[in-house]
Amino acid sequence: MPYPQTARWYTALLTCAMLLSSYAGAADKLAHVTILATGGTIAGSGATSTTTVGYTAATVGVDSLIAAVPELAKVADVKGEQVFQIASENMSNEHWLKLAKRVNTLLADPAVDGIVITHGTDTLEETAYFLDLTVKSHKPVVLVGAMRPGTALSADGPINLYNAVLLAASKEAVGKGVLVAMNDQIHAARDVTKTNTSTPDSFKTPELGMLGYIQGNKPYFYHVSARKHTADTEFDVSKLDALPQVDIVYGYANVSPVALNALVAAGAKGIIHAGVGDGSLATPVKAGLIAARKQGVLIVRSSRVGQGIVARNGEANDDELDFVASDTLNPQKARILLMLALTKTSDSKQIQRMFYTY
Repeated sequence: MPYPQTARWYTALLTCAMLLSSYAGAADKLAHVTILATGGTIAGSGATSTTTVGYTAATVGVDSLIAAVPELAKVADVKGEQVFQIASENMSNEHWLKLAKRVNTLLADPAVDGIVITHGTDTLEETAYFLDLTVKSHKPVVLVGAMRPGTALSADGPINLYNAVLLAASKEAVGKGVLVAMNDQIHAARDVTKTNTSTPDSFKTPELGMLGYIQGNKPYFYHVSARKHTADTEFDVSKLDALPQVDIVYGYANVSPVALNALVAAGAKGIIHAGVGDGSLATPVKAGLIAARKQGVLIVRSSRVGQGIVARNGEANDDELDFVASDTLNPQKARILLMLALTKTSDSKQIQRMFYTY
């Protein structure tokens, strides 16, 4: 009787078809990306379409940001969440802790594949590095902003946001650390910096170089950061409600120790000295830094130059003074690493190790 054999054949064929359909559906499934909005120029608006300076930041909510870029639906299953709504010059330690905890909570959910954070550009590099040290996942986290408000004729926010979501949804971005997507370029959180007050190409990694490009709906990586980051760091902010006070003292000709002394008196646990050249110390400030160190304040020598290594035992005898050299970290990023380091230890040798590790 051929019928039972035909039935078995038909059943097997139907099963194969269903499996192939399932595999095809899985292949076409979009990554789940959550956009955390914090304000900034990307959420700003101006009086006219030609207003590119003097606009008001942080006026547009996350739902409107997403609705303005309907193409996002083609590259990811996107959800939005308004974490806070501020101009980024008002970013605080408390904001960072809240943001890091929210990112870690979301990334612990198997249904979330990546995170995009919209952010004002003034402190975007600082938030990116803070998260690079405190996010406990290898899933992509991408920060994005805009140099022009959404109401401007040549607004850069929409394409930047599209690229950021595309990057966060990509397998190529997994394990690369916290990234910054601006101006069709991919940068590492540790090394990127804002270099211009207002032009769209402001974000650069001057000496060490960007990681890659976003072109034709695809990220292209050419190299990655050699420093430890995200899930491979020793920092955990899950139980922290505050961070140690660390302040920056700027070096310049005819500098006085007044600002330094005031910050130490105000309770600073650490001081970043943004020195001239290779972190040089002017005599009046050097005496104040030595005195502060004897009081238990951690001192890190950085540079206002913005590029290059601050050499240990170069312009100061760090071994003798018990100071820390910042390596290539600029003053604002050195401050972030020192704050987190002080949550772990007050041993300057261990902190110097961290500056060479992260």
